[in-house]
This record gives sequence, structure tokens and C-alpha cells, in this order.
Amino acid sequence: MKLLGISCYYHDSAACLVDDGRIVAAAQEERFSRKKHDDRFPVHAVRYCLAEGGVVGGAGELAGVVFYDKPLLKFHRILENYFAVAPRGLRSAAMALPLWLREKLWIPPRIHESLAECGVEGTPKIYFAEHHESHAASAFYPSPFEEAAILTLDGVGEWATTTIGVGEGERIRLLEAIEYPHSLGLLYSALTYFTGFKVNSGEYKLMGLAPYGKPVYADLIRRELIDVRDDGSFRLNLEYFGFRDGLEMTNDKFAKLFGGPARKPESRITRREMDLARSIQTVTEEVVLKLARQARDRTGKRHLCLAGGVALNCVANGILLREKIFDDIWIQPAAGDAGGALGAPLALWHNAWGKPRRVTPGRDSMRAALLGPEIPDAEAKAWLDSIGAPYEELPPAEWAKRIARLLAEENVVGLCQGRMEFGPRALGSRSILGDPRSPKMQSVMNLKIKYRESFRPFAPSVLEEKVAEYFALDRPSPYMLLVAPVLEKRRLPLAGDEEAADDLLAVVNRPRSDVPAITHVDYSARIQTVNREENPRYWAVIKEFENLTGCGLVTNTSFNVRGEPIVCTPEDAYRCFMRTEMDYLVVGSLLLDKKRQPQREEKGDWRQEFQLD
Repeated sequence: MKLLGISCYYHDSAACLVDDGRIVAAAQEERFSRKKHDDRFPVHAVRYCLAEGGVVGGAGELAGVVFYDKPLLKFHRILENYFAVAPRGLRSAAMALPLWLREKLWIPPRIHESLAECGVEGTPKIYFAEHHESHAASAFYPSPFEEAAILTLDGVGEWATTTIGVGEGERIRLLEAIEYPHSLGLLYSALTYFTGFKVNSGEYKLMGLAPYGKPVYADLIRRELIDVRDDGSFRLNLEYFGFRDGLEMTNDKFAKLFGGPARKPESRITRREMDLARSIQTVTEEVVLKLARQARDRTGKRHLCLAGGVALNCVANGILLREKIFDDIWIQPAAGDAGGALGAPLALWHNAWGKPRRVTPGRDSMRAALLGPEIPDAEAKAWLDSIGAPYEELPPAEWAKRIARLLAEENVVGLCQGRMEFGPRALGSRSILGDPRSPKMQSVMNLKIKYRESFRPFAPSVLEEKVAEYFALDRPSPYMLLVAPVLEKRRLPLAGDEEAADDLLAVVNRPRSDVPAITHVDYSARIQTVNREENPRYWAVIKEFENLTGCGLVTNTSFNVRGEPIVCTPEDAYRCFMRTEMDYLVVGSLLLDKKRQPQREEKGDWRQEFQLD
């Protein structure tokens, strides 16, 4: 009983295969197409999922295909919005409506066409889930909880932007909803745009920038932009926004409110942007906490599951955990639209068809989010041999030890091994690793490897059993979705002017703990705990690094440069390796030394390939 889930046409298109309620494979289209946040129909991801699940023949092998939202309902909302603001919004409507009429409304024929391209004959039945039902299903069904409250927050689905629901056994119910145009996700995106970052891509930059500022605009945001009630419900003041009737998120009135026009992308980040980031982050955290309290009161459940793009705000997640509104929380690692491809078939299987759910207390069913393709050594060797790239094959007993030794010598190592991660975080399969003890590692990896803004923090990957030795966190965080403080005993005193400094680079380069490369300006870290059973090879690397250095964590960032999707294949990994100042590359069991590689000629500036976010 195999079900194929699909999400597409907005951002982060993806596909997922579920077999008897078990997640078999899931991947985002961007990893194959090399277009970040690719919103097109996920032909490559569908092909991969079907192959991984052994669906190679007739459509009878599929019990159905489930789309993650209801296009007709979404189209109705878009039409109603344009009618409500007419004659304003004519230009936006002229751009959007033809695309809907030409492509986005024709999901069934596009699915059948895609399956035919993948060699699947026949026409499997197609089902549609509501957008926030897909989010809720992706949050609850893979969670380790028998029952839980469910909170979903994003920009907008069909109509809903926020929902509170409940999951019990195989059933989920959505109990409350806030509808478009009132959206916490769109408010956060508006500030993302205004501070010079890309909407639906740069929101995590705003979160990373926030600790450098002060919440001086928080009262102004509360007074003018969003009215929040005690139960977490809210309304936006639409006079300040342009997303309903224009091509930009904010308007001139918004700019006047904050003392001038939006920051131009790539221009200098000023004190205003730092303070705006801190202010909207503060307001977002307040709304999330109020919604969580309402969810607890409405459902009476001890646990909470989260999904939707706002659930990727790991700072808010960490605060929610520490507030102890719930005994525990679980966040879908692919919380954005990609995760809808996973939630939709689970919603059909359990909620619509009533199939029983298997729960393992204390362990989710996401398989460590390692749901993408794996690279066989034979395939990697064949490709490297074809371009004359020298490599060394590491014996299994030496593999983790050699990588750990290179890291201890302050080399930067690209690691491409095992099944690719599903979701926006690299979790040790497609990661770039460094020594967290090095005070220069953050700026080196930002400016010479990732080619991105210097203020961006890096995450620690820490042995699950050692997390409490470094951070104020008493439970696993396998998906890098919780921020927690570095322990007091590991901190170094601040210079005293961090919150007032206008020179970001100078602030970034100040060591703040005995693991400075992963310690953010506010002594926090976005933590990934690594479990020996679920991620054994990556765990072994960190363990060997601890044996050499006494430090049970490494610096981890995604294996890509700025604007590029995370690497998928040996070719992607090698190209990224050669374009940056990475020192070593590991592909499966193969180790490549940058100094031994042949010269690689690039035509033009390769950075123009990727849109900056």
C-alpha cells in the first residue's frame, strides 16, 4: 500500500513515498535541479522516491498520489483577494492568474504525465489534502507521542495561516484557525524583505541577525503592525503591507514608520537592521508562546507538535521548550512546504483511511531525516576516475579516525556520505565540518567557504550523550531545530559593547567560549545532537574527534555555497569543493586532498549561477 506525496508550485517542491504508513523516501526537487527553493513540479524527486521504493511497473503498485493542498480552494482565495483590493493589484494579478490557469490548476494531468516519464503506466487515483492538514500530519504522525496538541504556522495555505489542532492515535483534528491576510509568517517575511533579505529564503538570516540588536522597535510593531490577543489570535494592520495588491511585501507607509526605505540587498547592514531583526524576533516569540498556551488550554495535552515555515524558527522553539508550557515538543525537520509532501500521504493513510499508527515512545519515525539518495562508492569512483581526480580509499576502521584527525588539525572537510537529509538542515550526510575550538573558524567558513555574510552562526553537532556538558539542554535535538545557551562554565567574558557595536565583523570575531566557532553573539547555539544508533558514521567521526581533542562536538554547516542548494551527487560535491577553500572532501569512503587535485577552469564567474538569498 504505497502512497506518493507531492508538494509544489509555491516554494521547496518535494516528493515522498510512504509504504503502509512507513516513510520510505523523501527529497526536495532543488537537490536534483540545482535551483534553490525550486517550486516546479518535482519530476526528479518523484523519480527518486519511486525508484527507492521499488515502484517500477504499473500504477497498481501505487495506492494513490496525494497532493499537499487544494489548488481550487487556494485559487478561490487568490481571486477573492484581487477582487477585494481592485483596481489595485492589477499588475500582480496579470502575472499570477495566467500561471494558475495554465499550470497550477491542472494537477492530475501533470501527475499522470510525470509518472509516465518515470516509467509508471496507468493512472493512479489522486487525492488532495488541505495545506495545514498536511503540515499537521507531518508534525504529529512521525512524532514519538501517542497524543499531542498540534500548532502549525506559515505564510498562508489555502486560507489558513495558523492552526491549533489535536492528534490522538491515528486521528488529527484542526480546532482553530487564523486566516489570510492575517499571518505571522507574512509579517516575519515583510521584515525579512525590509532588512534586505530574500522572502521565503532569508528569514533564517533575520533570526541569526537578531542577537546583534535591541528590541527598540518591538512596541512600534505591536502598536502599528500586529494586534495580538491573550489567546494568541492576531490581526495585521494591512495599511502597511504590499503583499495583497503589489509586488513587494511592504509599502511607503511601512518605510515611513521605520525611518526610510528598505535596505538594498548586499548593502551594509546598519544598526537599524540589527534592531529590526531583534524586534520582530521578540514579537514572534511572544505570539508563539501565546498560541502554545492556547493550544495547551484547548487540548489539555502534555505534548506539542509543530510544523509550518515559522516552526523553523529554532530560537522561538528553544524559548517555547524552556517555558515548560508542554512537557516536550517535537518539530517536523522539513517544517516548510517540502514537509507537506510527507504529511499529505500520512494524512490520507491515517486520518482519512483510519489505518493504525505505530509509535515508539522516545523515538520518532523520521529515520533521522536521512531519506534521500545514497551515493554508492562504485558510482563515486567511476565519476572521479572519469575526470582524473585523485583520491584515497579509506578502510572502514580508519574512516572516522582520519576525518577526525584532519578536523583536529583545523582543516575544513566536506562530508558527503550516506543518505541525503530531507529538510533545510545538513545533519552530517551533506555537511561541511570544522574545529569548533578555533576562534577563526566561523569567519573562515563564512567568507572563504560559504561566501556569505560574516555574522551568520554555525551549528554544533554534538554527541547526544554529551549535550548537557556543553549546553543548557536536557534532551535530544536531532534536527537542529532548538537553540539553547552555552553553559556558563564554558563562556568567556564579553568585551562589553556587543549590543552597541555597528561593525558586525569585529563583533563576530570575538571568542565567547571554549568552543567559539559555534557560540553566537548571545552565547547561544543551534544544536544538533547525534545519536549512535540512528546516525552511526557521523557519530563515529565526532567520537574520534573527542578522543583526539577532548571536545565532543564539531562545527557543522550545509555543504553548499551561498545561494546553492545542498549538494546531492559526487559531481555536486566535487564542484563545490573545488570552487571554495575547503581543504579535504570525503565522498563515501573516498578522501580527496585539495592540494592533489588537477587545476579546474571556470568560465566566467560561477557565483552568478546562484541567486543570492
